[in-house]
Amino acid sequence: MKTKAKKAEEELRPEYHFDYSRAVRGKYYKRILSEGANVVMLEPDIAKAFVDSAAVNDALRSLLDLTKATQRLTKKSSGRGIAAH
Repeated sequence: MKTKAKKAEEELRPEYHFDYSRAVRGKYYKRILSEGANVVMLEPDIAKAFVDSAAVNDALRSLLDLTKATQRLTKKSSGRGIAAH
């Protein structure tokens, strides 16, 4: 088995070899925090419903628009039932 692994390594192009000794862990961590990036883990059944993050964002924006619209409808009512008159 070692001969196959060694052979595959020899077949890689030089540009695919990466020197991990010069890698910096968390290089972009502070930039991501300052820009306000958020990562949210979706449950598998929810993730199946969306193609990509843009679809999730569109769905959430629609939900926000809906809640804003329904808040306007409920704010106009006096909150009293018909029987209160």
